[in-house]
Amino acid sequence: MSPKINAAWHLASRPAGLPTAGNFEWRETNLPELGEGQAQVQTIWLSIDPTNRIWMNDADSYLPKLQLGEVMRGIGIGRVLASRDAGLQAGDLVQGMLGWQRCCVSPARALSKLPPLPLPLSAHFGLLGHIGLTAYFGLTDVAQARAGETLVVSAAAGAVGSLTVQIGRNLGMRVVAIAGGAEKCRWLSDELGADAVIDYQAEDVADGLARACPEGIDVDFENVGGRTLDAVLARINLGARIALCGLISQYNASAPEPGPSNLAHLLMQRGRMQGFIVLDYLDRAHEAAEKLIAWHLAGRLKYRLDVSDGLESAPSALRKLFTGANTGKVLVKVSDE
Repeated sequence: MSPKINAAWHLASRPAGLPTAGNFEWRETNLPELGEGQAQVQTIWLSIDPTNRIWMNDADSYLPKLQLGEVMRGIGIGRVLASRDAGLQAGDLVQGMLGWQRCCVSPARALSKLPPLPLPLSAHFGLLGHIGLTAYFGLTDVAQARAGETLVVSAAAGAVGSLTVQIGRNLGMRVVAIAGGAEKCRWLSDELGADAVIDYQAEDVADGLARACPEGIDVDFENVGGRTLDAVLARINLGARIALCGLISQYNASAPEPGPSNLAHLLMQRGRMQGFIVLDYLDRAHEAAEKLIAWHLAGRLKYRLDVSDGLESAPSALRKLFTGANTGKVLVKVSDE
């Protein structure tokens, strides 16, 4: 039987800096009646991403801003409990913008039915989905990575960064990973195969790049921005490509962070810096999935999940992304599969 009562986190206020529990309000409300073309979905897995912080701002991004009082926006995987659309049946597993809530009523056209895979359901977030597409197409399509080149990956122990490190290795690149903390750096080096690591907590990133990239940088997969990007720009080679995936150093800043100030070097080296959003590649998802699954099954692509239990833990799970407390993909397990 479908539940009648829903529980959800709503956006109560806009953060000034790092999000806090006070920016969210827990509400229990009646679920609306199911309309024609709609489906009721129970959330199983909720993806926690840096873009959650962007959506909390009082400005439009690549999506319209979230209004105060609305259910917090979030990508989820769930099971259809009831449907009034011919394309979905009760029991189907779907992915979509389910929000930070236990159940939702959504237009069926806004949900993607998940195909059966020889992998756990959580792999749709840890290996595939928006995480896998971002890593794969950011490196192969945006950065046009080639074997033998030197690749730098910032925030390399995160969900996208850790996949990018391994995809670079699978493409025959020399990979330099930047992360914070000895444990993360050991994981990147010993398990994921990074050729060199820079622990930004233990050494200056510019000094680390000078040590790890004596022949310069051909490709940068940028997740941090600010001073990190500035240090990378100082060492790029002729024709270097920078795939601008994220700027996590900026998201909680109350004032603009310093850098990059080395754009003149981008000009002199005839480099290219291009931003991209995963939505640009949804129609090519099958291309990435085939490669990512094949590498994973062959033992050449690993993923790690950082799981918090219960929807109640979502606000604290979001903070992990900005305090460096996570390794791998941050997920909230909302209900059993």
